[in-house]
Amino acid sequence: MKSIATLIEQNNKRLLNTRNNILATLAYFDMWDYPLTYGEIFLFLENKYGQHDFTEALDQLIADKLVFHFDRFYSLKNDYMIAIKRNKMNKKAAELVNKAKEIGAFLIKFPYVRGVGISGSLSKNCADENSDIDFFIITERNRLWLARTFMHMFKKLTFLVGKQHNYCMNYYIDEVRLQIVEKNIYTAIEVATIIPLEGDITFENFYKANSWMHDFLPNKCMRLATAKPLKKTWYKVFAEKLFDNPFGSWLDNLLMEITAGRWNKKTEMKKLNMRGAVMSMAASKHFAKPAPENFQVKLIERYRTKVCMLLQQSEERVAQ
Repeated sequence: MKSIATLIEQNNKRLLNTRNNILATLAYFDMWDYPLTYGEIFLFLENKYGQHDFTEALDQLIADKLVFHFDRFYSLKNDYMIAIKRNKMNKKAAELVNKAKEIGAFLIKFPYVRGVGISGSLSKNCADENSDIDFFIITERNRLWLARTFMHMFKKLTFLVGKQHNYCMNYYIDEVRLQIVEKNIYTAIEVATIIPLEGDITFENFYKANSWMHDFLPNKCMRLATAKPLKKTWYKVFAEKLFDNPFGSWLDNLLMEITAGRWNKKTEMKKLNMRGAVMSMAASKHFAKPAPENFQVKLIERYRTKVCMLLQQSEERVAQ
């Protein structure tokens, strides 16, 4: 039998690991001043813990004043306004999600589009008056650039009526390469929080291809039930048949080269988008997405620095 001292040591080690996981989870969302509920913290932990250990560790962090509890939210900041701000953001997000569902039902009608989901901050129930509606698009194999071109030709029209922020289709993959190449805490959370709108079977295959996400978020479940079955309209079928030939393959490759070339020039000239960031895009035959080195890498570095500081503070409190 294990001695009492050994059991106490094991319990203290388990609680310390749980504390560190909680701090790391809150640290990620704290970069956006976004507090989490009890259940949300548990879902985004990088390891599995029993509810008793989780609750005890969270209570310890509150007692040590490393975590602060306001209403139903937990935060690293001792500021009640952060809870008020989140409630407002959740309310606005609910409005935009309803609008996104309507837009998603429209976007799925474009040729070669097989899946449409909400991504970005809105997928995390976070929005304000200036928020965009970001969409994650899955296309037919080897027809991504045809689909993207059709959709972005339409988007140019939205600028005329000031609705371009409702159609931010900035991440495309096709059915050949459903697995996200970069595998880290950022991409894991992005994958886990996508809200599928259209294409239930497509998203089922997408989640199977990205099961690696559970290595980072073992408690998080996918929201596949929100996706509607894919329905093809006669005009969608007709448009796709027009390009279901060698010419369509040639045109898809040409559109990729033209689009990638234009984006490379924008990046070289350091053109800025409306948020003040350098415009860039990573492009290949099977994906079109924001270049990870311009945002993703910097964010992860910032996150790791933040976590290191928090863990040091936590160790100092435990040692006292």
